[in-house]
Amino acid sequence: MNKKLHQNQGSSILGIILAAFRILFAGVVYFLSILPPQKESKIGSKEPQNRQTPGFGAASALLSVLLLTSCARVSDRIEPRVSYQIQERHFSRLQSAFAALTPEERATDWGREMTIAHAFTQELDLYRAVSTYKRAHVLIPLDAAARRQEIEYDILLCYYLGKRYDEAIESFERSSLATADKAFPAYHDLLLVLLECYREVEAPEKEDRIAELIEKTYPATSEELKVSYSLRSGDLPGLLALNSDLPHPSYLDPMLACYDQNHKSVGKAQALNALLPGAGYLYIGQKKSAATAFLLNGLFIAAATQFFVRGHTVAGVITATFEAGWYFGGIYGAGEEAKYYNERIYECNASQILHEHSLFPVLMLRHAF
Repeated sequence: MNKKLHQNQGSSILGIILAAFRILFAGVVYFLSILPPQKESKIGSKEPQNRQTPGFGAASALLSVLLLTSCARVSDRIEPRVSYQIQERHFSRLQSAFAALTPEERATDWGREMTIAHAFTQELDLYRAVSTYKRAHVLIPLDAAARRQEIEYDILLCYYLGKRYDEAIESFERSSLATADKAFPAYHDLLLVLLECYREVEAPEKEDRIAELIEKTYPATSEELKVSYSLRSGDLPGLLALNSDLPHPSYLDPMLACYDQNHKSVGKAQALNALLPGAGYLYIGQKKSAATAFLLNGLFIAAATQFFVRGHTVAGVITATFEAGWYFGGIYGAGEEAKYYNERIYECNASQILHEHSLFPVLMLRHAF
């Protein structure tokens, strides 16, 4: 299998083509700039008065701007969107990390609130569960430290599952969970939740600190998380490096092979569209877009040519300016579509692996409420 999935053979070709077209457009601007100004005689005057063609300066300036700013290069790096929807059946298979409430605890006010909150979590009614857990936390005596910490963890878990990451972090930092260690029954899950929350709110220093704790305490989970993050972020070089450390054949082999065989080169799509407008879209299978791009560019080129041949310089420059926009825009669009095509192929395969091997962090949780 090819180990360099993102080598773009069309990149150098694209650069040459764009450079050639920039030189061509520069030549047009220079040629138009040295054209002699049109002369016009006033009625009753024998002296000719020089007058520049109306609109010429604006059209030349616009053409020059297009020349200098086009064409943006599309990045090869994919940005997939892979997510997991929480389902009741997943949590129904997991047991709580904490001991069940005793009959005496269940008879207390806070115990009744906890019982109700647990019932809400079984239906994933997280909003009501959080409110009820908070009432239990208010009612529970201070000397019931273990149960208080359990309630605080349940509140944190509700916020995390509801994707309210800022509130999850706030509740953690205000609770006794900040002093929890490996003796805490749900310590593994606590670290997982915190890692995901800090990652989502983009707090890299705290995220790295939690990642180090997981690597020291739960090395197997740490390895799974590395694969999970590489899969979810579309880090193909990282996946190739991780795959080399896995037993072969690994579960990543089919996905990497499928992507290697079916992905489209962004540089090649742009290079083809630069050589012949529409060819880049045809390369990625978009026949209608290819036909549209070809016809539009052909129409504008034909119109601009006719204007120049007939001596309508200003109209020719304006039409050529619009054509430059269509032309360079088509190159950029072909690259974007190739990238989008690659992302959809990747997402389909990556999502299947993440589900089948429980590589979403929420699927790595060992305990429920």
